[in-house]
Amino acid sequence: MPGIAGLISRQSPDACRRLIERMVGSMQHEKCHVSGTYSDPELGVFAGWVALERSFADGQPILSERGDLALLLAGECLAPASAGDVEQGGPRGPSGWLLNQYEQKGPGFVDQLEGLFSGVLIDRVRRKTLLFNDRYGFERVYVHEGRDGFFFASEAKALLRVLPELRILDEQAFGEFLQYGATLNWESLFRGVGILPGASLWSFTPDGTCSRGRYFVPATWESQPRLPPESFTAELGAVFRRVLPDYLESDQPIGISLTGGLDTRMIMSSRPRQGHDLVTYTFAGPRGDTLDVRLARDVARASWVPHHVLRLGQDFFSDFGALVDRTVYITDGYLGACGAHEIYLNREARELAPVRVTGNFGSEILRGATTFKPLGVSSDLFHPDLRRTMSEDNLECIRGAMHPVSFAAFAEVPWHLFGLARAAQSQLTTRTPYLNNELVALTFRAPPQLRRSSTPALRVIRDSCPGLARIPTDSGLLPYSRLSSLVVSPWYRATFKLDYWRNVELPKPLRPLYGLLSGLPGTEALLPRHRYLDYRKWFRSELGGHLRERTTDPQVLRSSLWNRRVLEHLAEDHISGRRNRLHEITAVLTCSAIERLLLHADA
Repeated sequence: MPGIAGLISRQSPDACRRLIERMVGSMQHEKCHVSGTYSDPELGVFAGWVALERSFADGQPILSERGDLALLLAGECLAPASAGDVEQGGPRGPSGWLLNQYEQKGPGFVDQLEGLFSGVLIDRVRRKTLLFNDRYGFERVYVHEGRDGFFFASEAKALLRVLPELRILDEQAFGEFLQYGATLNWESLFRGVGILPGASLWSFTPDGTCSRGRYFVPATWESQPRLPPESFTAELGAVFRRVLPDYLESDQPIGISLTGGLDTRMIMSSRPRQGHDLVTYTFAGPRGDTLDVRLARDVARASWVPHHVLRLGQDFFSDFGALVDRTVYITDGYLGACGAHEIYLNREARELAPVRVTGNFGSEILRGATTFKPLGVSSDLFHPDLRRTMSEDNLECIRGAMHPVSFAAFAEVPWHLFGLARAAQSQLTTRTPYLNNELVALTFRAPPQLRRSSTPALRVIRDSCPGLARIPTDSGLLPYSRLSSLVVSPWYRATFKLDYWRNVELPKPLRPLYGLLSGLPGTEALLPRHRYLDYRKWFRSELGGHLRERTTDPQVLRSSLWNRRVLEHLAEDHISGRRNRLHEITAVLTCSAIERLLLHADA
């Protein structure tokens, strides 16, 4: 992030260059973004890029000494061991070793890369162009093949900007999005726009031939033999400690977004004691401290690392409408109204350190945790025509047909968790060791009894840093003592559930009592607070005026997406406390922004 864009076409070079300039311009969102273009009219390739200043992808294009190779890259690659003798600086810049790898190994070099990335490589000698991405497909590439050529871009809006005929919602994909907050099977929200599957390696020749290949398939990891419990736990610690230092190397300041959970605790306990200066921080709401803040302070103090609390300020509420629009526009609709805090807080984080290391995806990869399920939006909100396109079986069919680790790494992470990461990546460079190829490959070898267990992670923490093992996690687990964990953890888990009921939604049997329970005094002083986001309450108070304004906007009321009778009462039902309409509010605010910014205007 931010990304690449391009087209492979036999149109006139001048026309193609104008298209590329418009595509690149649509992706340049911040003053800290830099951009450029590169073309080879003889091969019919026209491309551009946008990057964060001083990031791995800055200083493009990457050119060979003879000028016969050119590479444009989005995201970040970590050098394989075989590239250790390649000078990291020099005329090619800090990423120049990539071309060295291609010259040595040919197209197969992509299989050796570590990191989350996508790229286009132009080879004038072999007269071919390669389009590729990481094996998870997390550094997303949208594609469209039409009469004027093959178009690709890291952001769908770049295609919509120059191909207005694509500004139509795909009915099936949009139905999936409303149900799950994501589109499935590498389909995008927009008709005629696909998403490059993970581990793609597509080759184009000047005559228009496209060879669609893959350099990796999950079955390679799925076929590995399982390890005994003790062997797996020991290997997890060894691999994690071996790969982690690569994620903590940078010539820029590095920040660790610290929580009270297991995954950032593993990072803090396993990090090298010598090396890069670090800063830590934790996101928080306008007032009060969550359990994450309290525990993160203790962890940072025990690690002798500075810690900051980054809070939502009053301007978050006063600028909420603009933040929603930016969030929807930057993420192509995949993060909506209740994700508006991401750009706000990550912009604050960039002021501390332009590189952010997170524990993202650790729960999904190591312990099989999932939030990928129906959102629970009431079907009465939608127009009957839209309701007919929605099926509740799609996701479960996919889940049932996949290995559980494959589902987490190759479906849940790139489809469902993409929007949150894309918003953060617009502000800073993000890294997570939990999508390291060696680490993910190892998780396929976990014995069944450890697949959903916290035991291996607790062991890694205890063996790596006994001092941090004495600080409980946000679920009440104490790495140094199994007995203490068994005693304390049920209380923490129960308070987490109560906090969710209070701030998000009640379980289905209790929902008819929402109006009664919403008037009861708060329990903040009695129970630990787990969540810092109170959108349900904010839409009844600070954001109530914005909610009324948007749901009574004539353009929103005229939309063919909604049941107007329900929409007209949505704001008052929620603000009055009669019903919790948080999911429906999120759908309306998000989808109305998609229509306004991505379908009906050159935003």
